[in-house]
Amino acid sequence: MAMWLSRILDRPVWDAQGERLGRCVDVLVAETEKALPPLRALAVAREKQETLLVSAADVAWLTPSIILKVTKPIPYIPKGDELYLRRQVLDRQIVDTEGRRVVRVNDLQIIRPNGHYCLAAVDVGSLGLARRMGAERIVERVATTLGRPVPGVVIPWRDVAPVESGAPIRLRISRDRLSRLHPADLANIVNELDYPAGQALLSSLDTSVVADAMQEIEPALQASVLETLGPDRAADVVEEMDPDEAADLLATLEPDDREEILDHMEAEDAEEVQKLLAHPPDTAGGIMTTEYTTIRRGLTAGQALEALRRSEEAREDETMYYVYVIDDEGHLEGVITLRDLVMADPDTPIDRLIGTRPIRVKLSTPQEEVARLVAKYDLLAIPVVDEENVLHGIVTVDDAIDAFIPTAWKKRLPRFF
Repeated sequence: MAMWLSRILDRPVWDAQGERLGRCVDVLVAETEKALPPLRALAVAREKQETLLVSAADVAWLTPSIILKVTKPIPYIPKGDELYLRRQVLDRQIVDTEGRRVVRVNDLQIIRPNGHYCLAAVDVGSLGLARRMGAERIVERVATTLGRPVPGVVIPWRDVAPVESGAPIRLRISRDRLSRLHPADLANIVNELDYPAGQALLSSLDTSVVADAMQEIEPALQASVLETLGPDRAADVVEEMDPDEAADLLATLEPDDREEILDHMEAEDAEEVQKLLAHPPDTAGGIMTTEYTTIRRGLTAGQALEALRRSEEAREDETMYYVYVIDDEGHLEGVITLRDLVMADPDTPIDRLIGTRPIRVKLSTPQEEVARLVAKYDLLAIPVVDEENVLHGIVTVDDAIDAFIPTAWKKRLPRFF
């Protein structure tokens, strides 16, 4: 039979002889990485005495009355891994990893499989709140009369993760659950939290997960989170981000903070970001990314595909849609869609796939003009060259249109690559 924490708290605790020991003020569980964490002890407040921790092994019944199996329970000695349900979980924010949302704990469900009490689920619905106020039956009766039953919203413990800045548990299982969320879902969760909670959540996750989520969250929170990570961790996160996103983020920091992070980055990654920071932010050079894929002229389609499979450059290009043809000096000579390259006969020379002179922009081209060309020619990315036609980067469609829509909206657009 399921029972609720709200119906256990503040209830009298009776020993085996029927003598009142005190009242239950908290319930302790352990092994919280399990789907059903076992109850470890009850915290019993006694009149004019210190609170006594009673081992769960000494508890005969929790409901309808709390009755112990013994007359004089031996005090339970905490092991340090206990979670106090009232003090540390009730009313806290948690993440429902299945529903991908932030919720607040209104009550906790306890069950007794195989004779052992366990924590089973959290109640995040209005019915749980009404139960705590002693108004559950009234609310249900009114709802039934109105023909609008109040649904229970109960989430299995295995599907929740703590996110409060002061949360006592930062368990591997919680990190794993959150890490499996889509970066956009994780970003939405972070944006729903207050700043301390959002920062605490991100700081507990792996660097690559933080980097993916950082690219989706609001710019103001990006900078705030980065400052709390410390130079070494911040540098690791920035290195994992797309170069253009990293440059945009670092540009919002104070110069001293920016230089400190750059000093902690790998030389090659720092050089890429500094190259982008050197250009005005509203130009093609300022919004381009340096992650793109190139091949040389003179290859067949089959040879080009084989070269791409071996290319470290191609492996780093997470938004590969076009392949850029350059000469030995890096001059842009053509653009091939990845589709055309894959669908071509392997013996077809890539020179026959290049087509007309590619649409391109200069490093100094204003962002508005970049966006106009992207829209006019229906492009997903446009190459950026210098005065000598040397390829320096590409501007993707989402960065091009950033001039016309808010950044927060842009981050919600689907990625085309």
